[in-house]
Amino acid sequence: MNLAGLSLRDLEYVVALAEEHHFGRAAERCNVSQPTLSVQVRKLEEGLGLTLFERGNRRVMTTPAGQAIVRQARTVLAEAQRLLVLASEGRGAPLTGRLVLAAIQTLGPYFFPLILRSLRQEFPLLSLALTEARTAEILEGLRDGRIDAALVSLPLPASGLTVSPLFIEPFLLTCPADHLLAGGGALRATDVAGPDLLLLDEGNCLRDQTVAACGAGNAAGRHATSLETLRSMVAAGAGYTLLPAMAVPSGPDPSGLTVTRSFDVDGPGRTIALAWRSSDPRAAGLSHLAAFFRTHAPESTSACRDDSAARLKAGRRDSIAEPV
Repeated sequence: MNLAGLSLRDLEYVVALAEEHHFGRAAERCNVSQPTLSVQVRKLEEGLGLTLFERGNRRVMTTPAGQAIVRQARTVLAEAQRLLVLASEGRGAPLTGRLVLAAIQTLGPYFFPLILRSLRQEFPLLSLALTEARTAEILEGLRDGRIDAALVSLPLPASGLTVSPLFIEPFLLTCPADHLLAGGGALRATDVAGPDLLLLDEGNCLRDQTVAACGAGNAAGRHATSLETLRSMVAAGAGYTLLPAMAVPSGPDPSGLTVTRSFDVDGPGRTIALAWRSSDPRAAGLSHLAAFFRTHAPESTSACRDDSAARLKAGRRDSIAEPV
């Protein structure tokens, strides 16, 4: 097979199939029929003399040889996209095309609904693909090109990334209505470092931030997989927890089972930032996207300064770890 036989469209099919593990979903993602995608993938395999996919009844798996081809296909497609971006930037065009935007799981379900309408109005030519994952998975996706930009919580090991802080989101205490912490004077983070503190499970950045803020190194062994489960555990009287402000419904709990309290002026919180590969040629457009998020910071948060992105380049972990 020579270069004339290679098609960028076929490479898109291969990457989509490798990520979706299903011919139907891959075809839908590429806006073609399933037979068309299947035939083109088979032709590419024949041309390369390799079997790229192991085809099962319910799931498609990438073969070891196919994994190397898929990695290179992503690189080729990224460079092709770079060509188009350079042309667009030369014409002064805004951020356009497909953009895979990820968010940590404790942010995406609460932040995306607040900004999607305004986001589509601000970037009408942008085709967004939204996803959620834990920080480690997001970083891996950024570095191998599966994710273009991500909403993450600082600090962040950001080698090879540009990180633009957006806003600081405070944490609120949610506890059973009959708990000692439900009333009283000023609330400090150290007040909640007790055995009743409920946490998310291992590997979640919010868990680490809660432990660090409260000094709760020996927190109880009761964990949850999501913020909604944490909220239910509190309502059941299992203990109390810290929730990001956006995840807390406005107004009192209609069931009367829980109470939410704010901390004093030095209370715990997290800095949310937009991260992208420093090598991405869409840097100007992604900076514009970060500025949009900063301008549309939710009322429960406080926006960061808009001059910080230039300082938070690859390898500057000391700067990235500090809220703006």
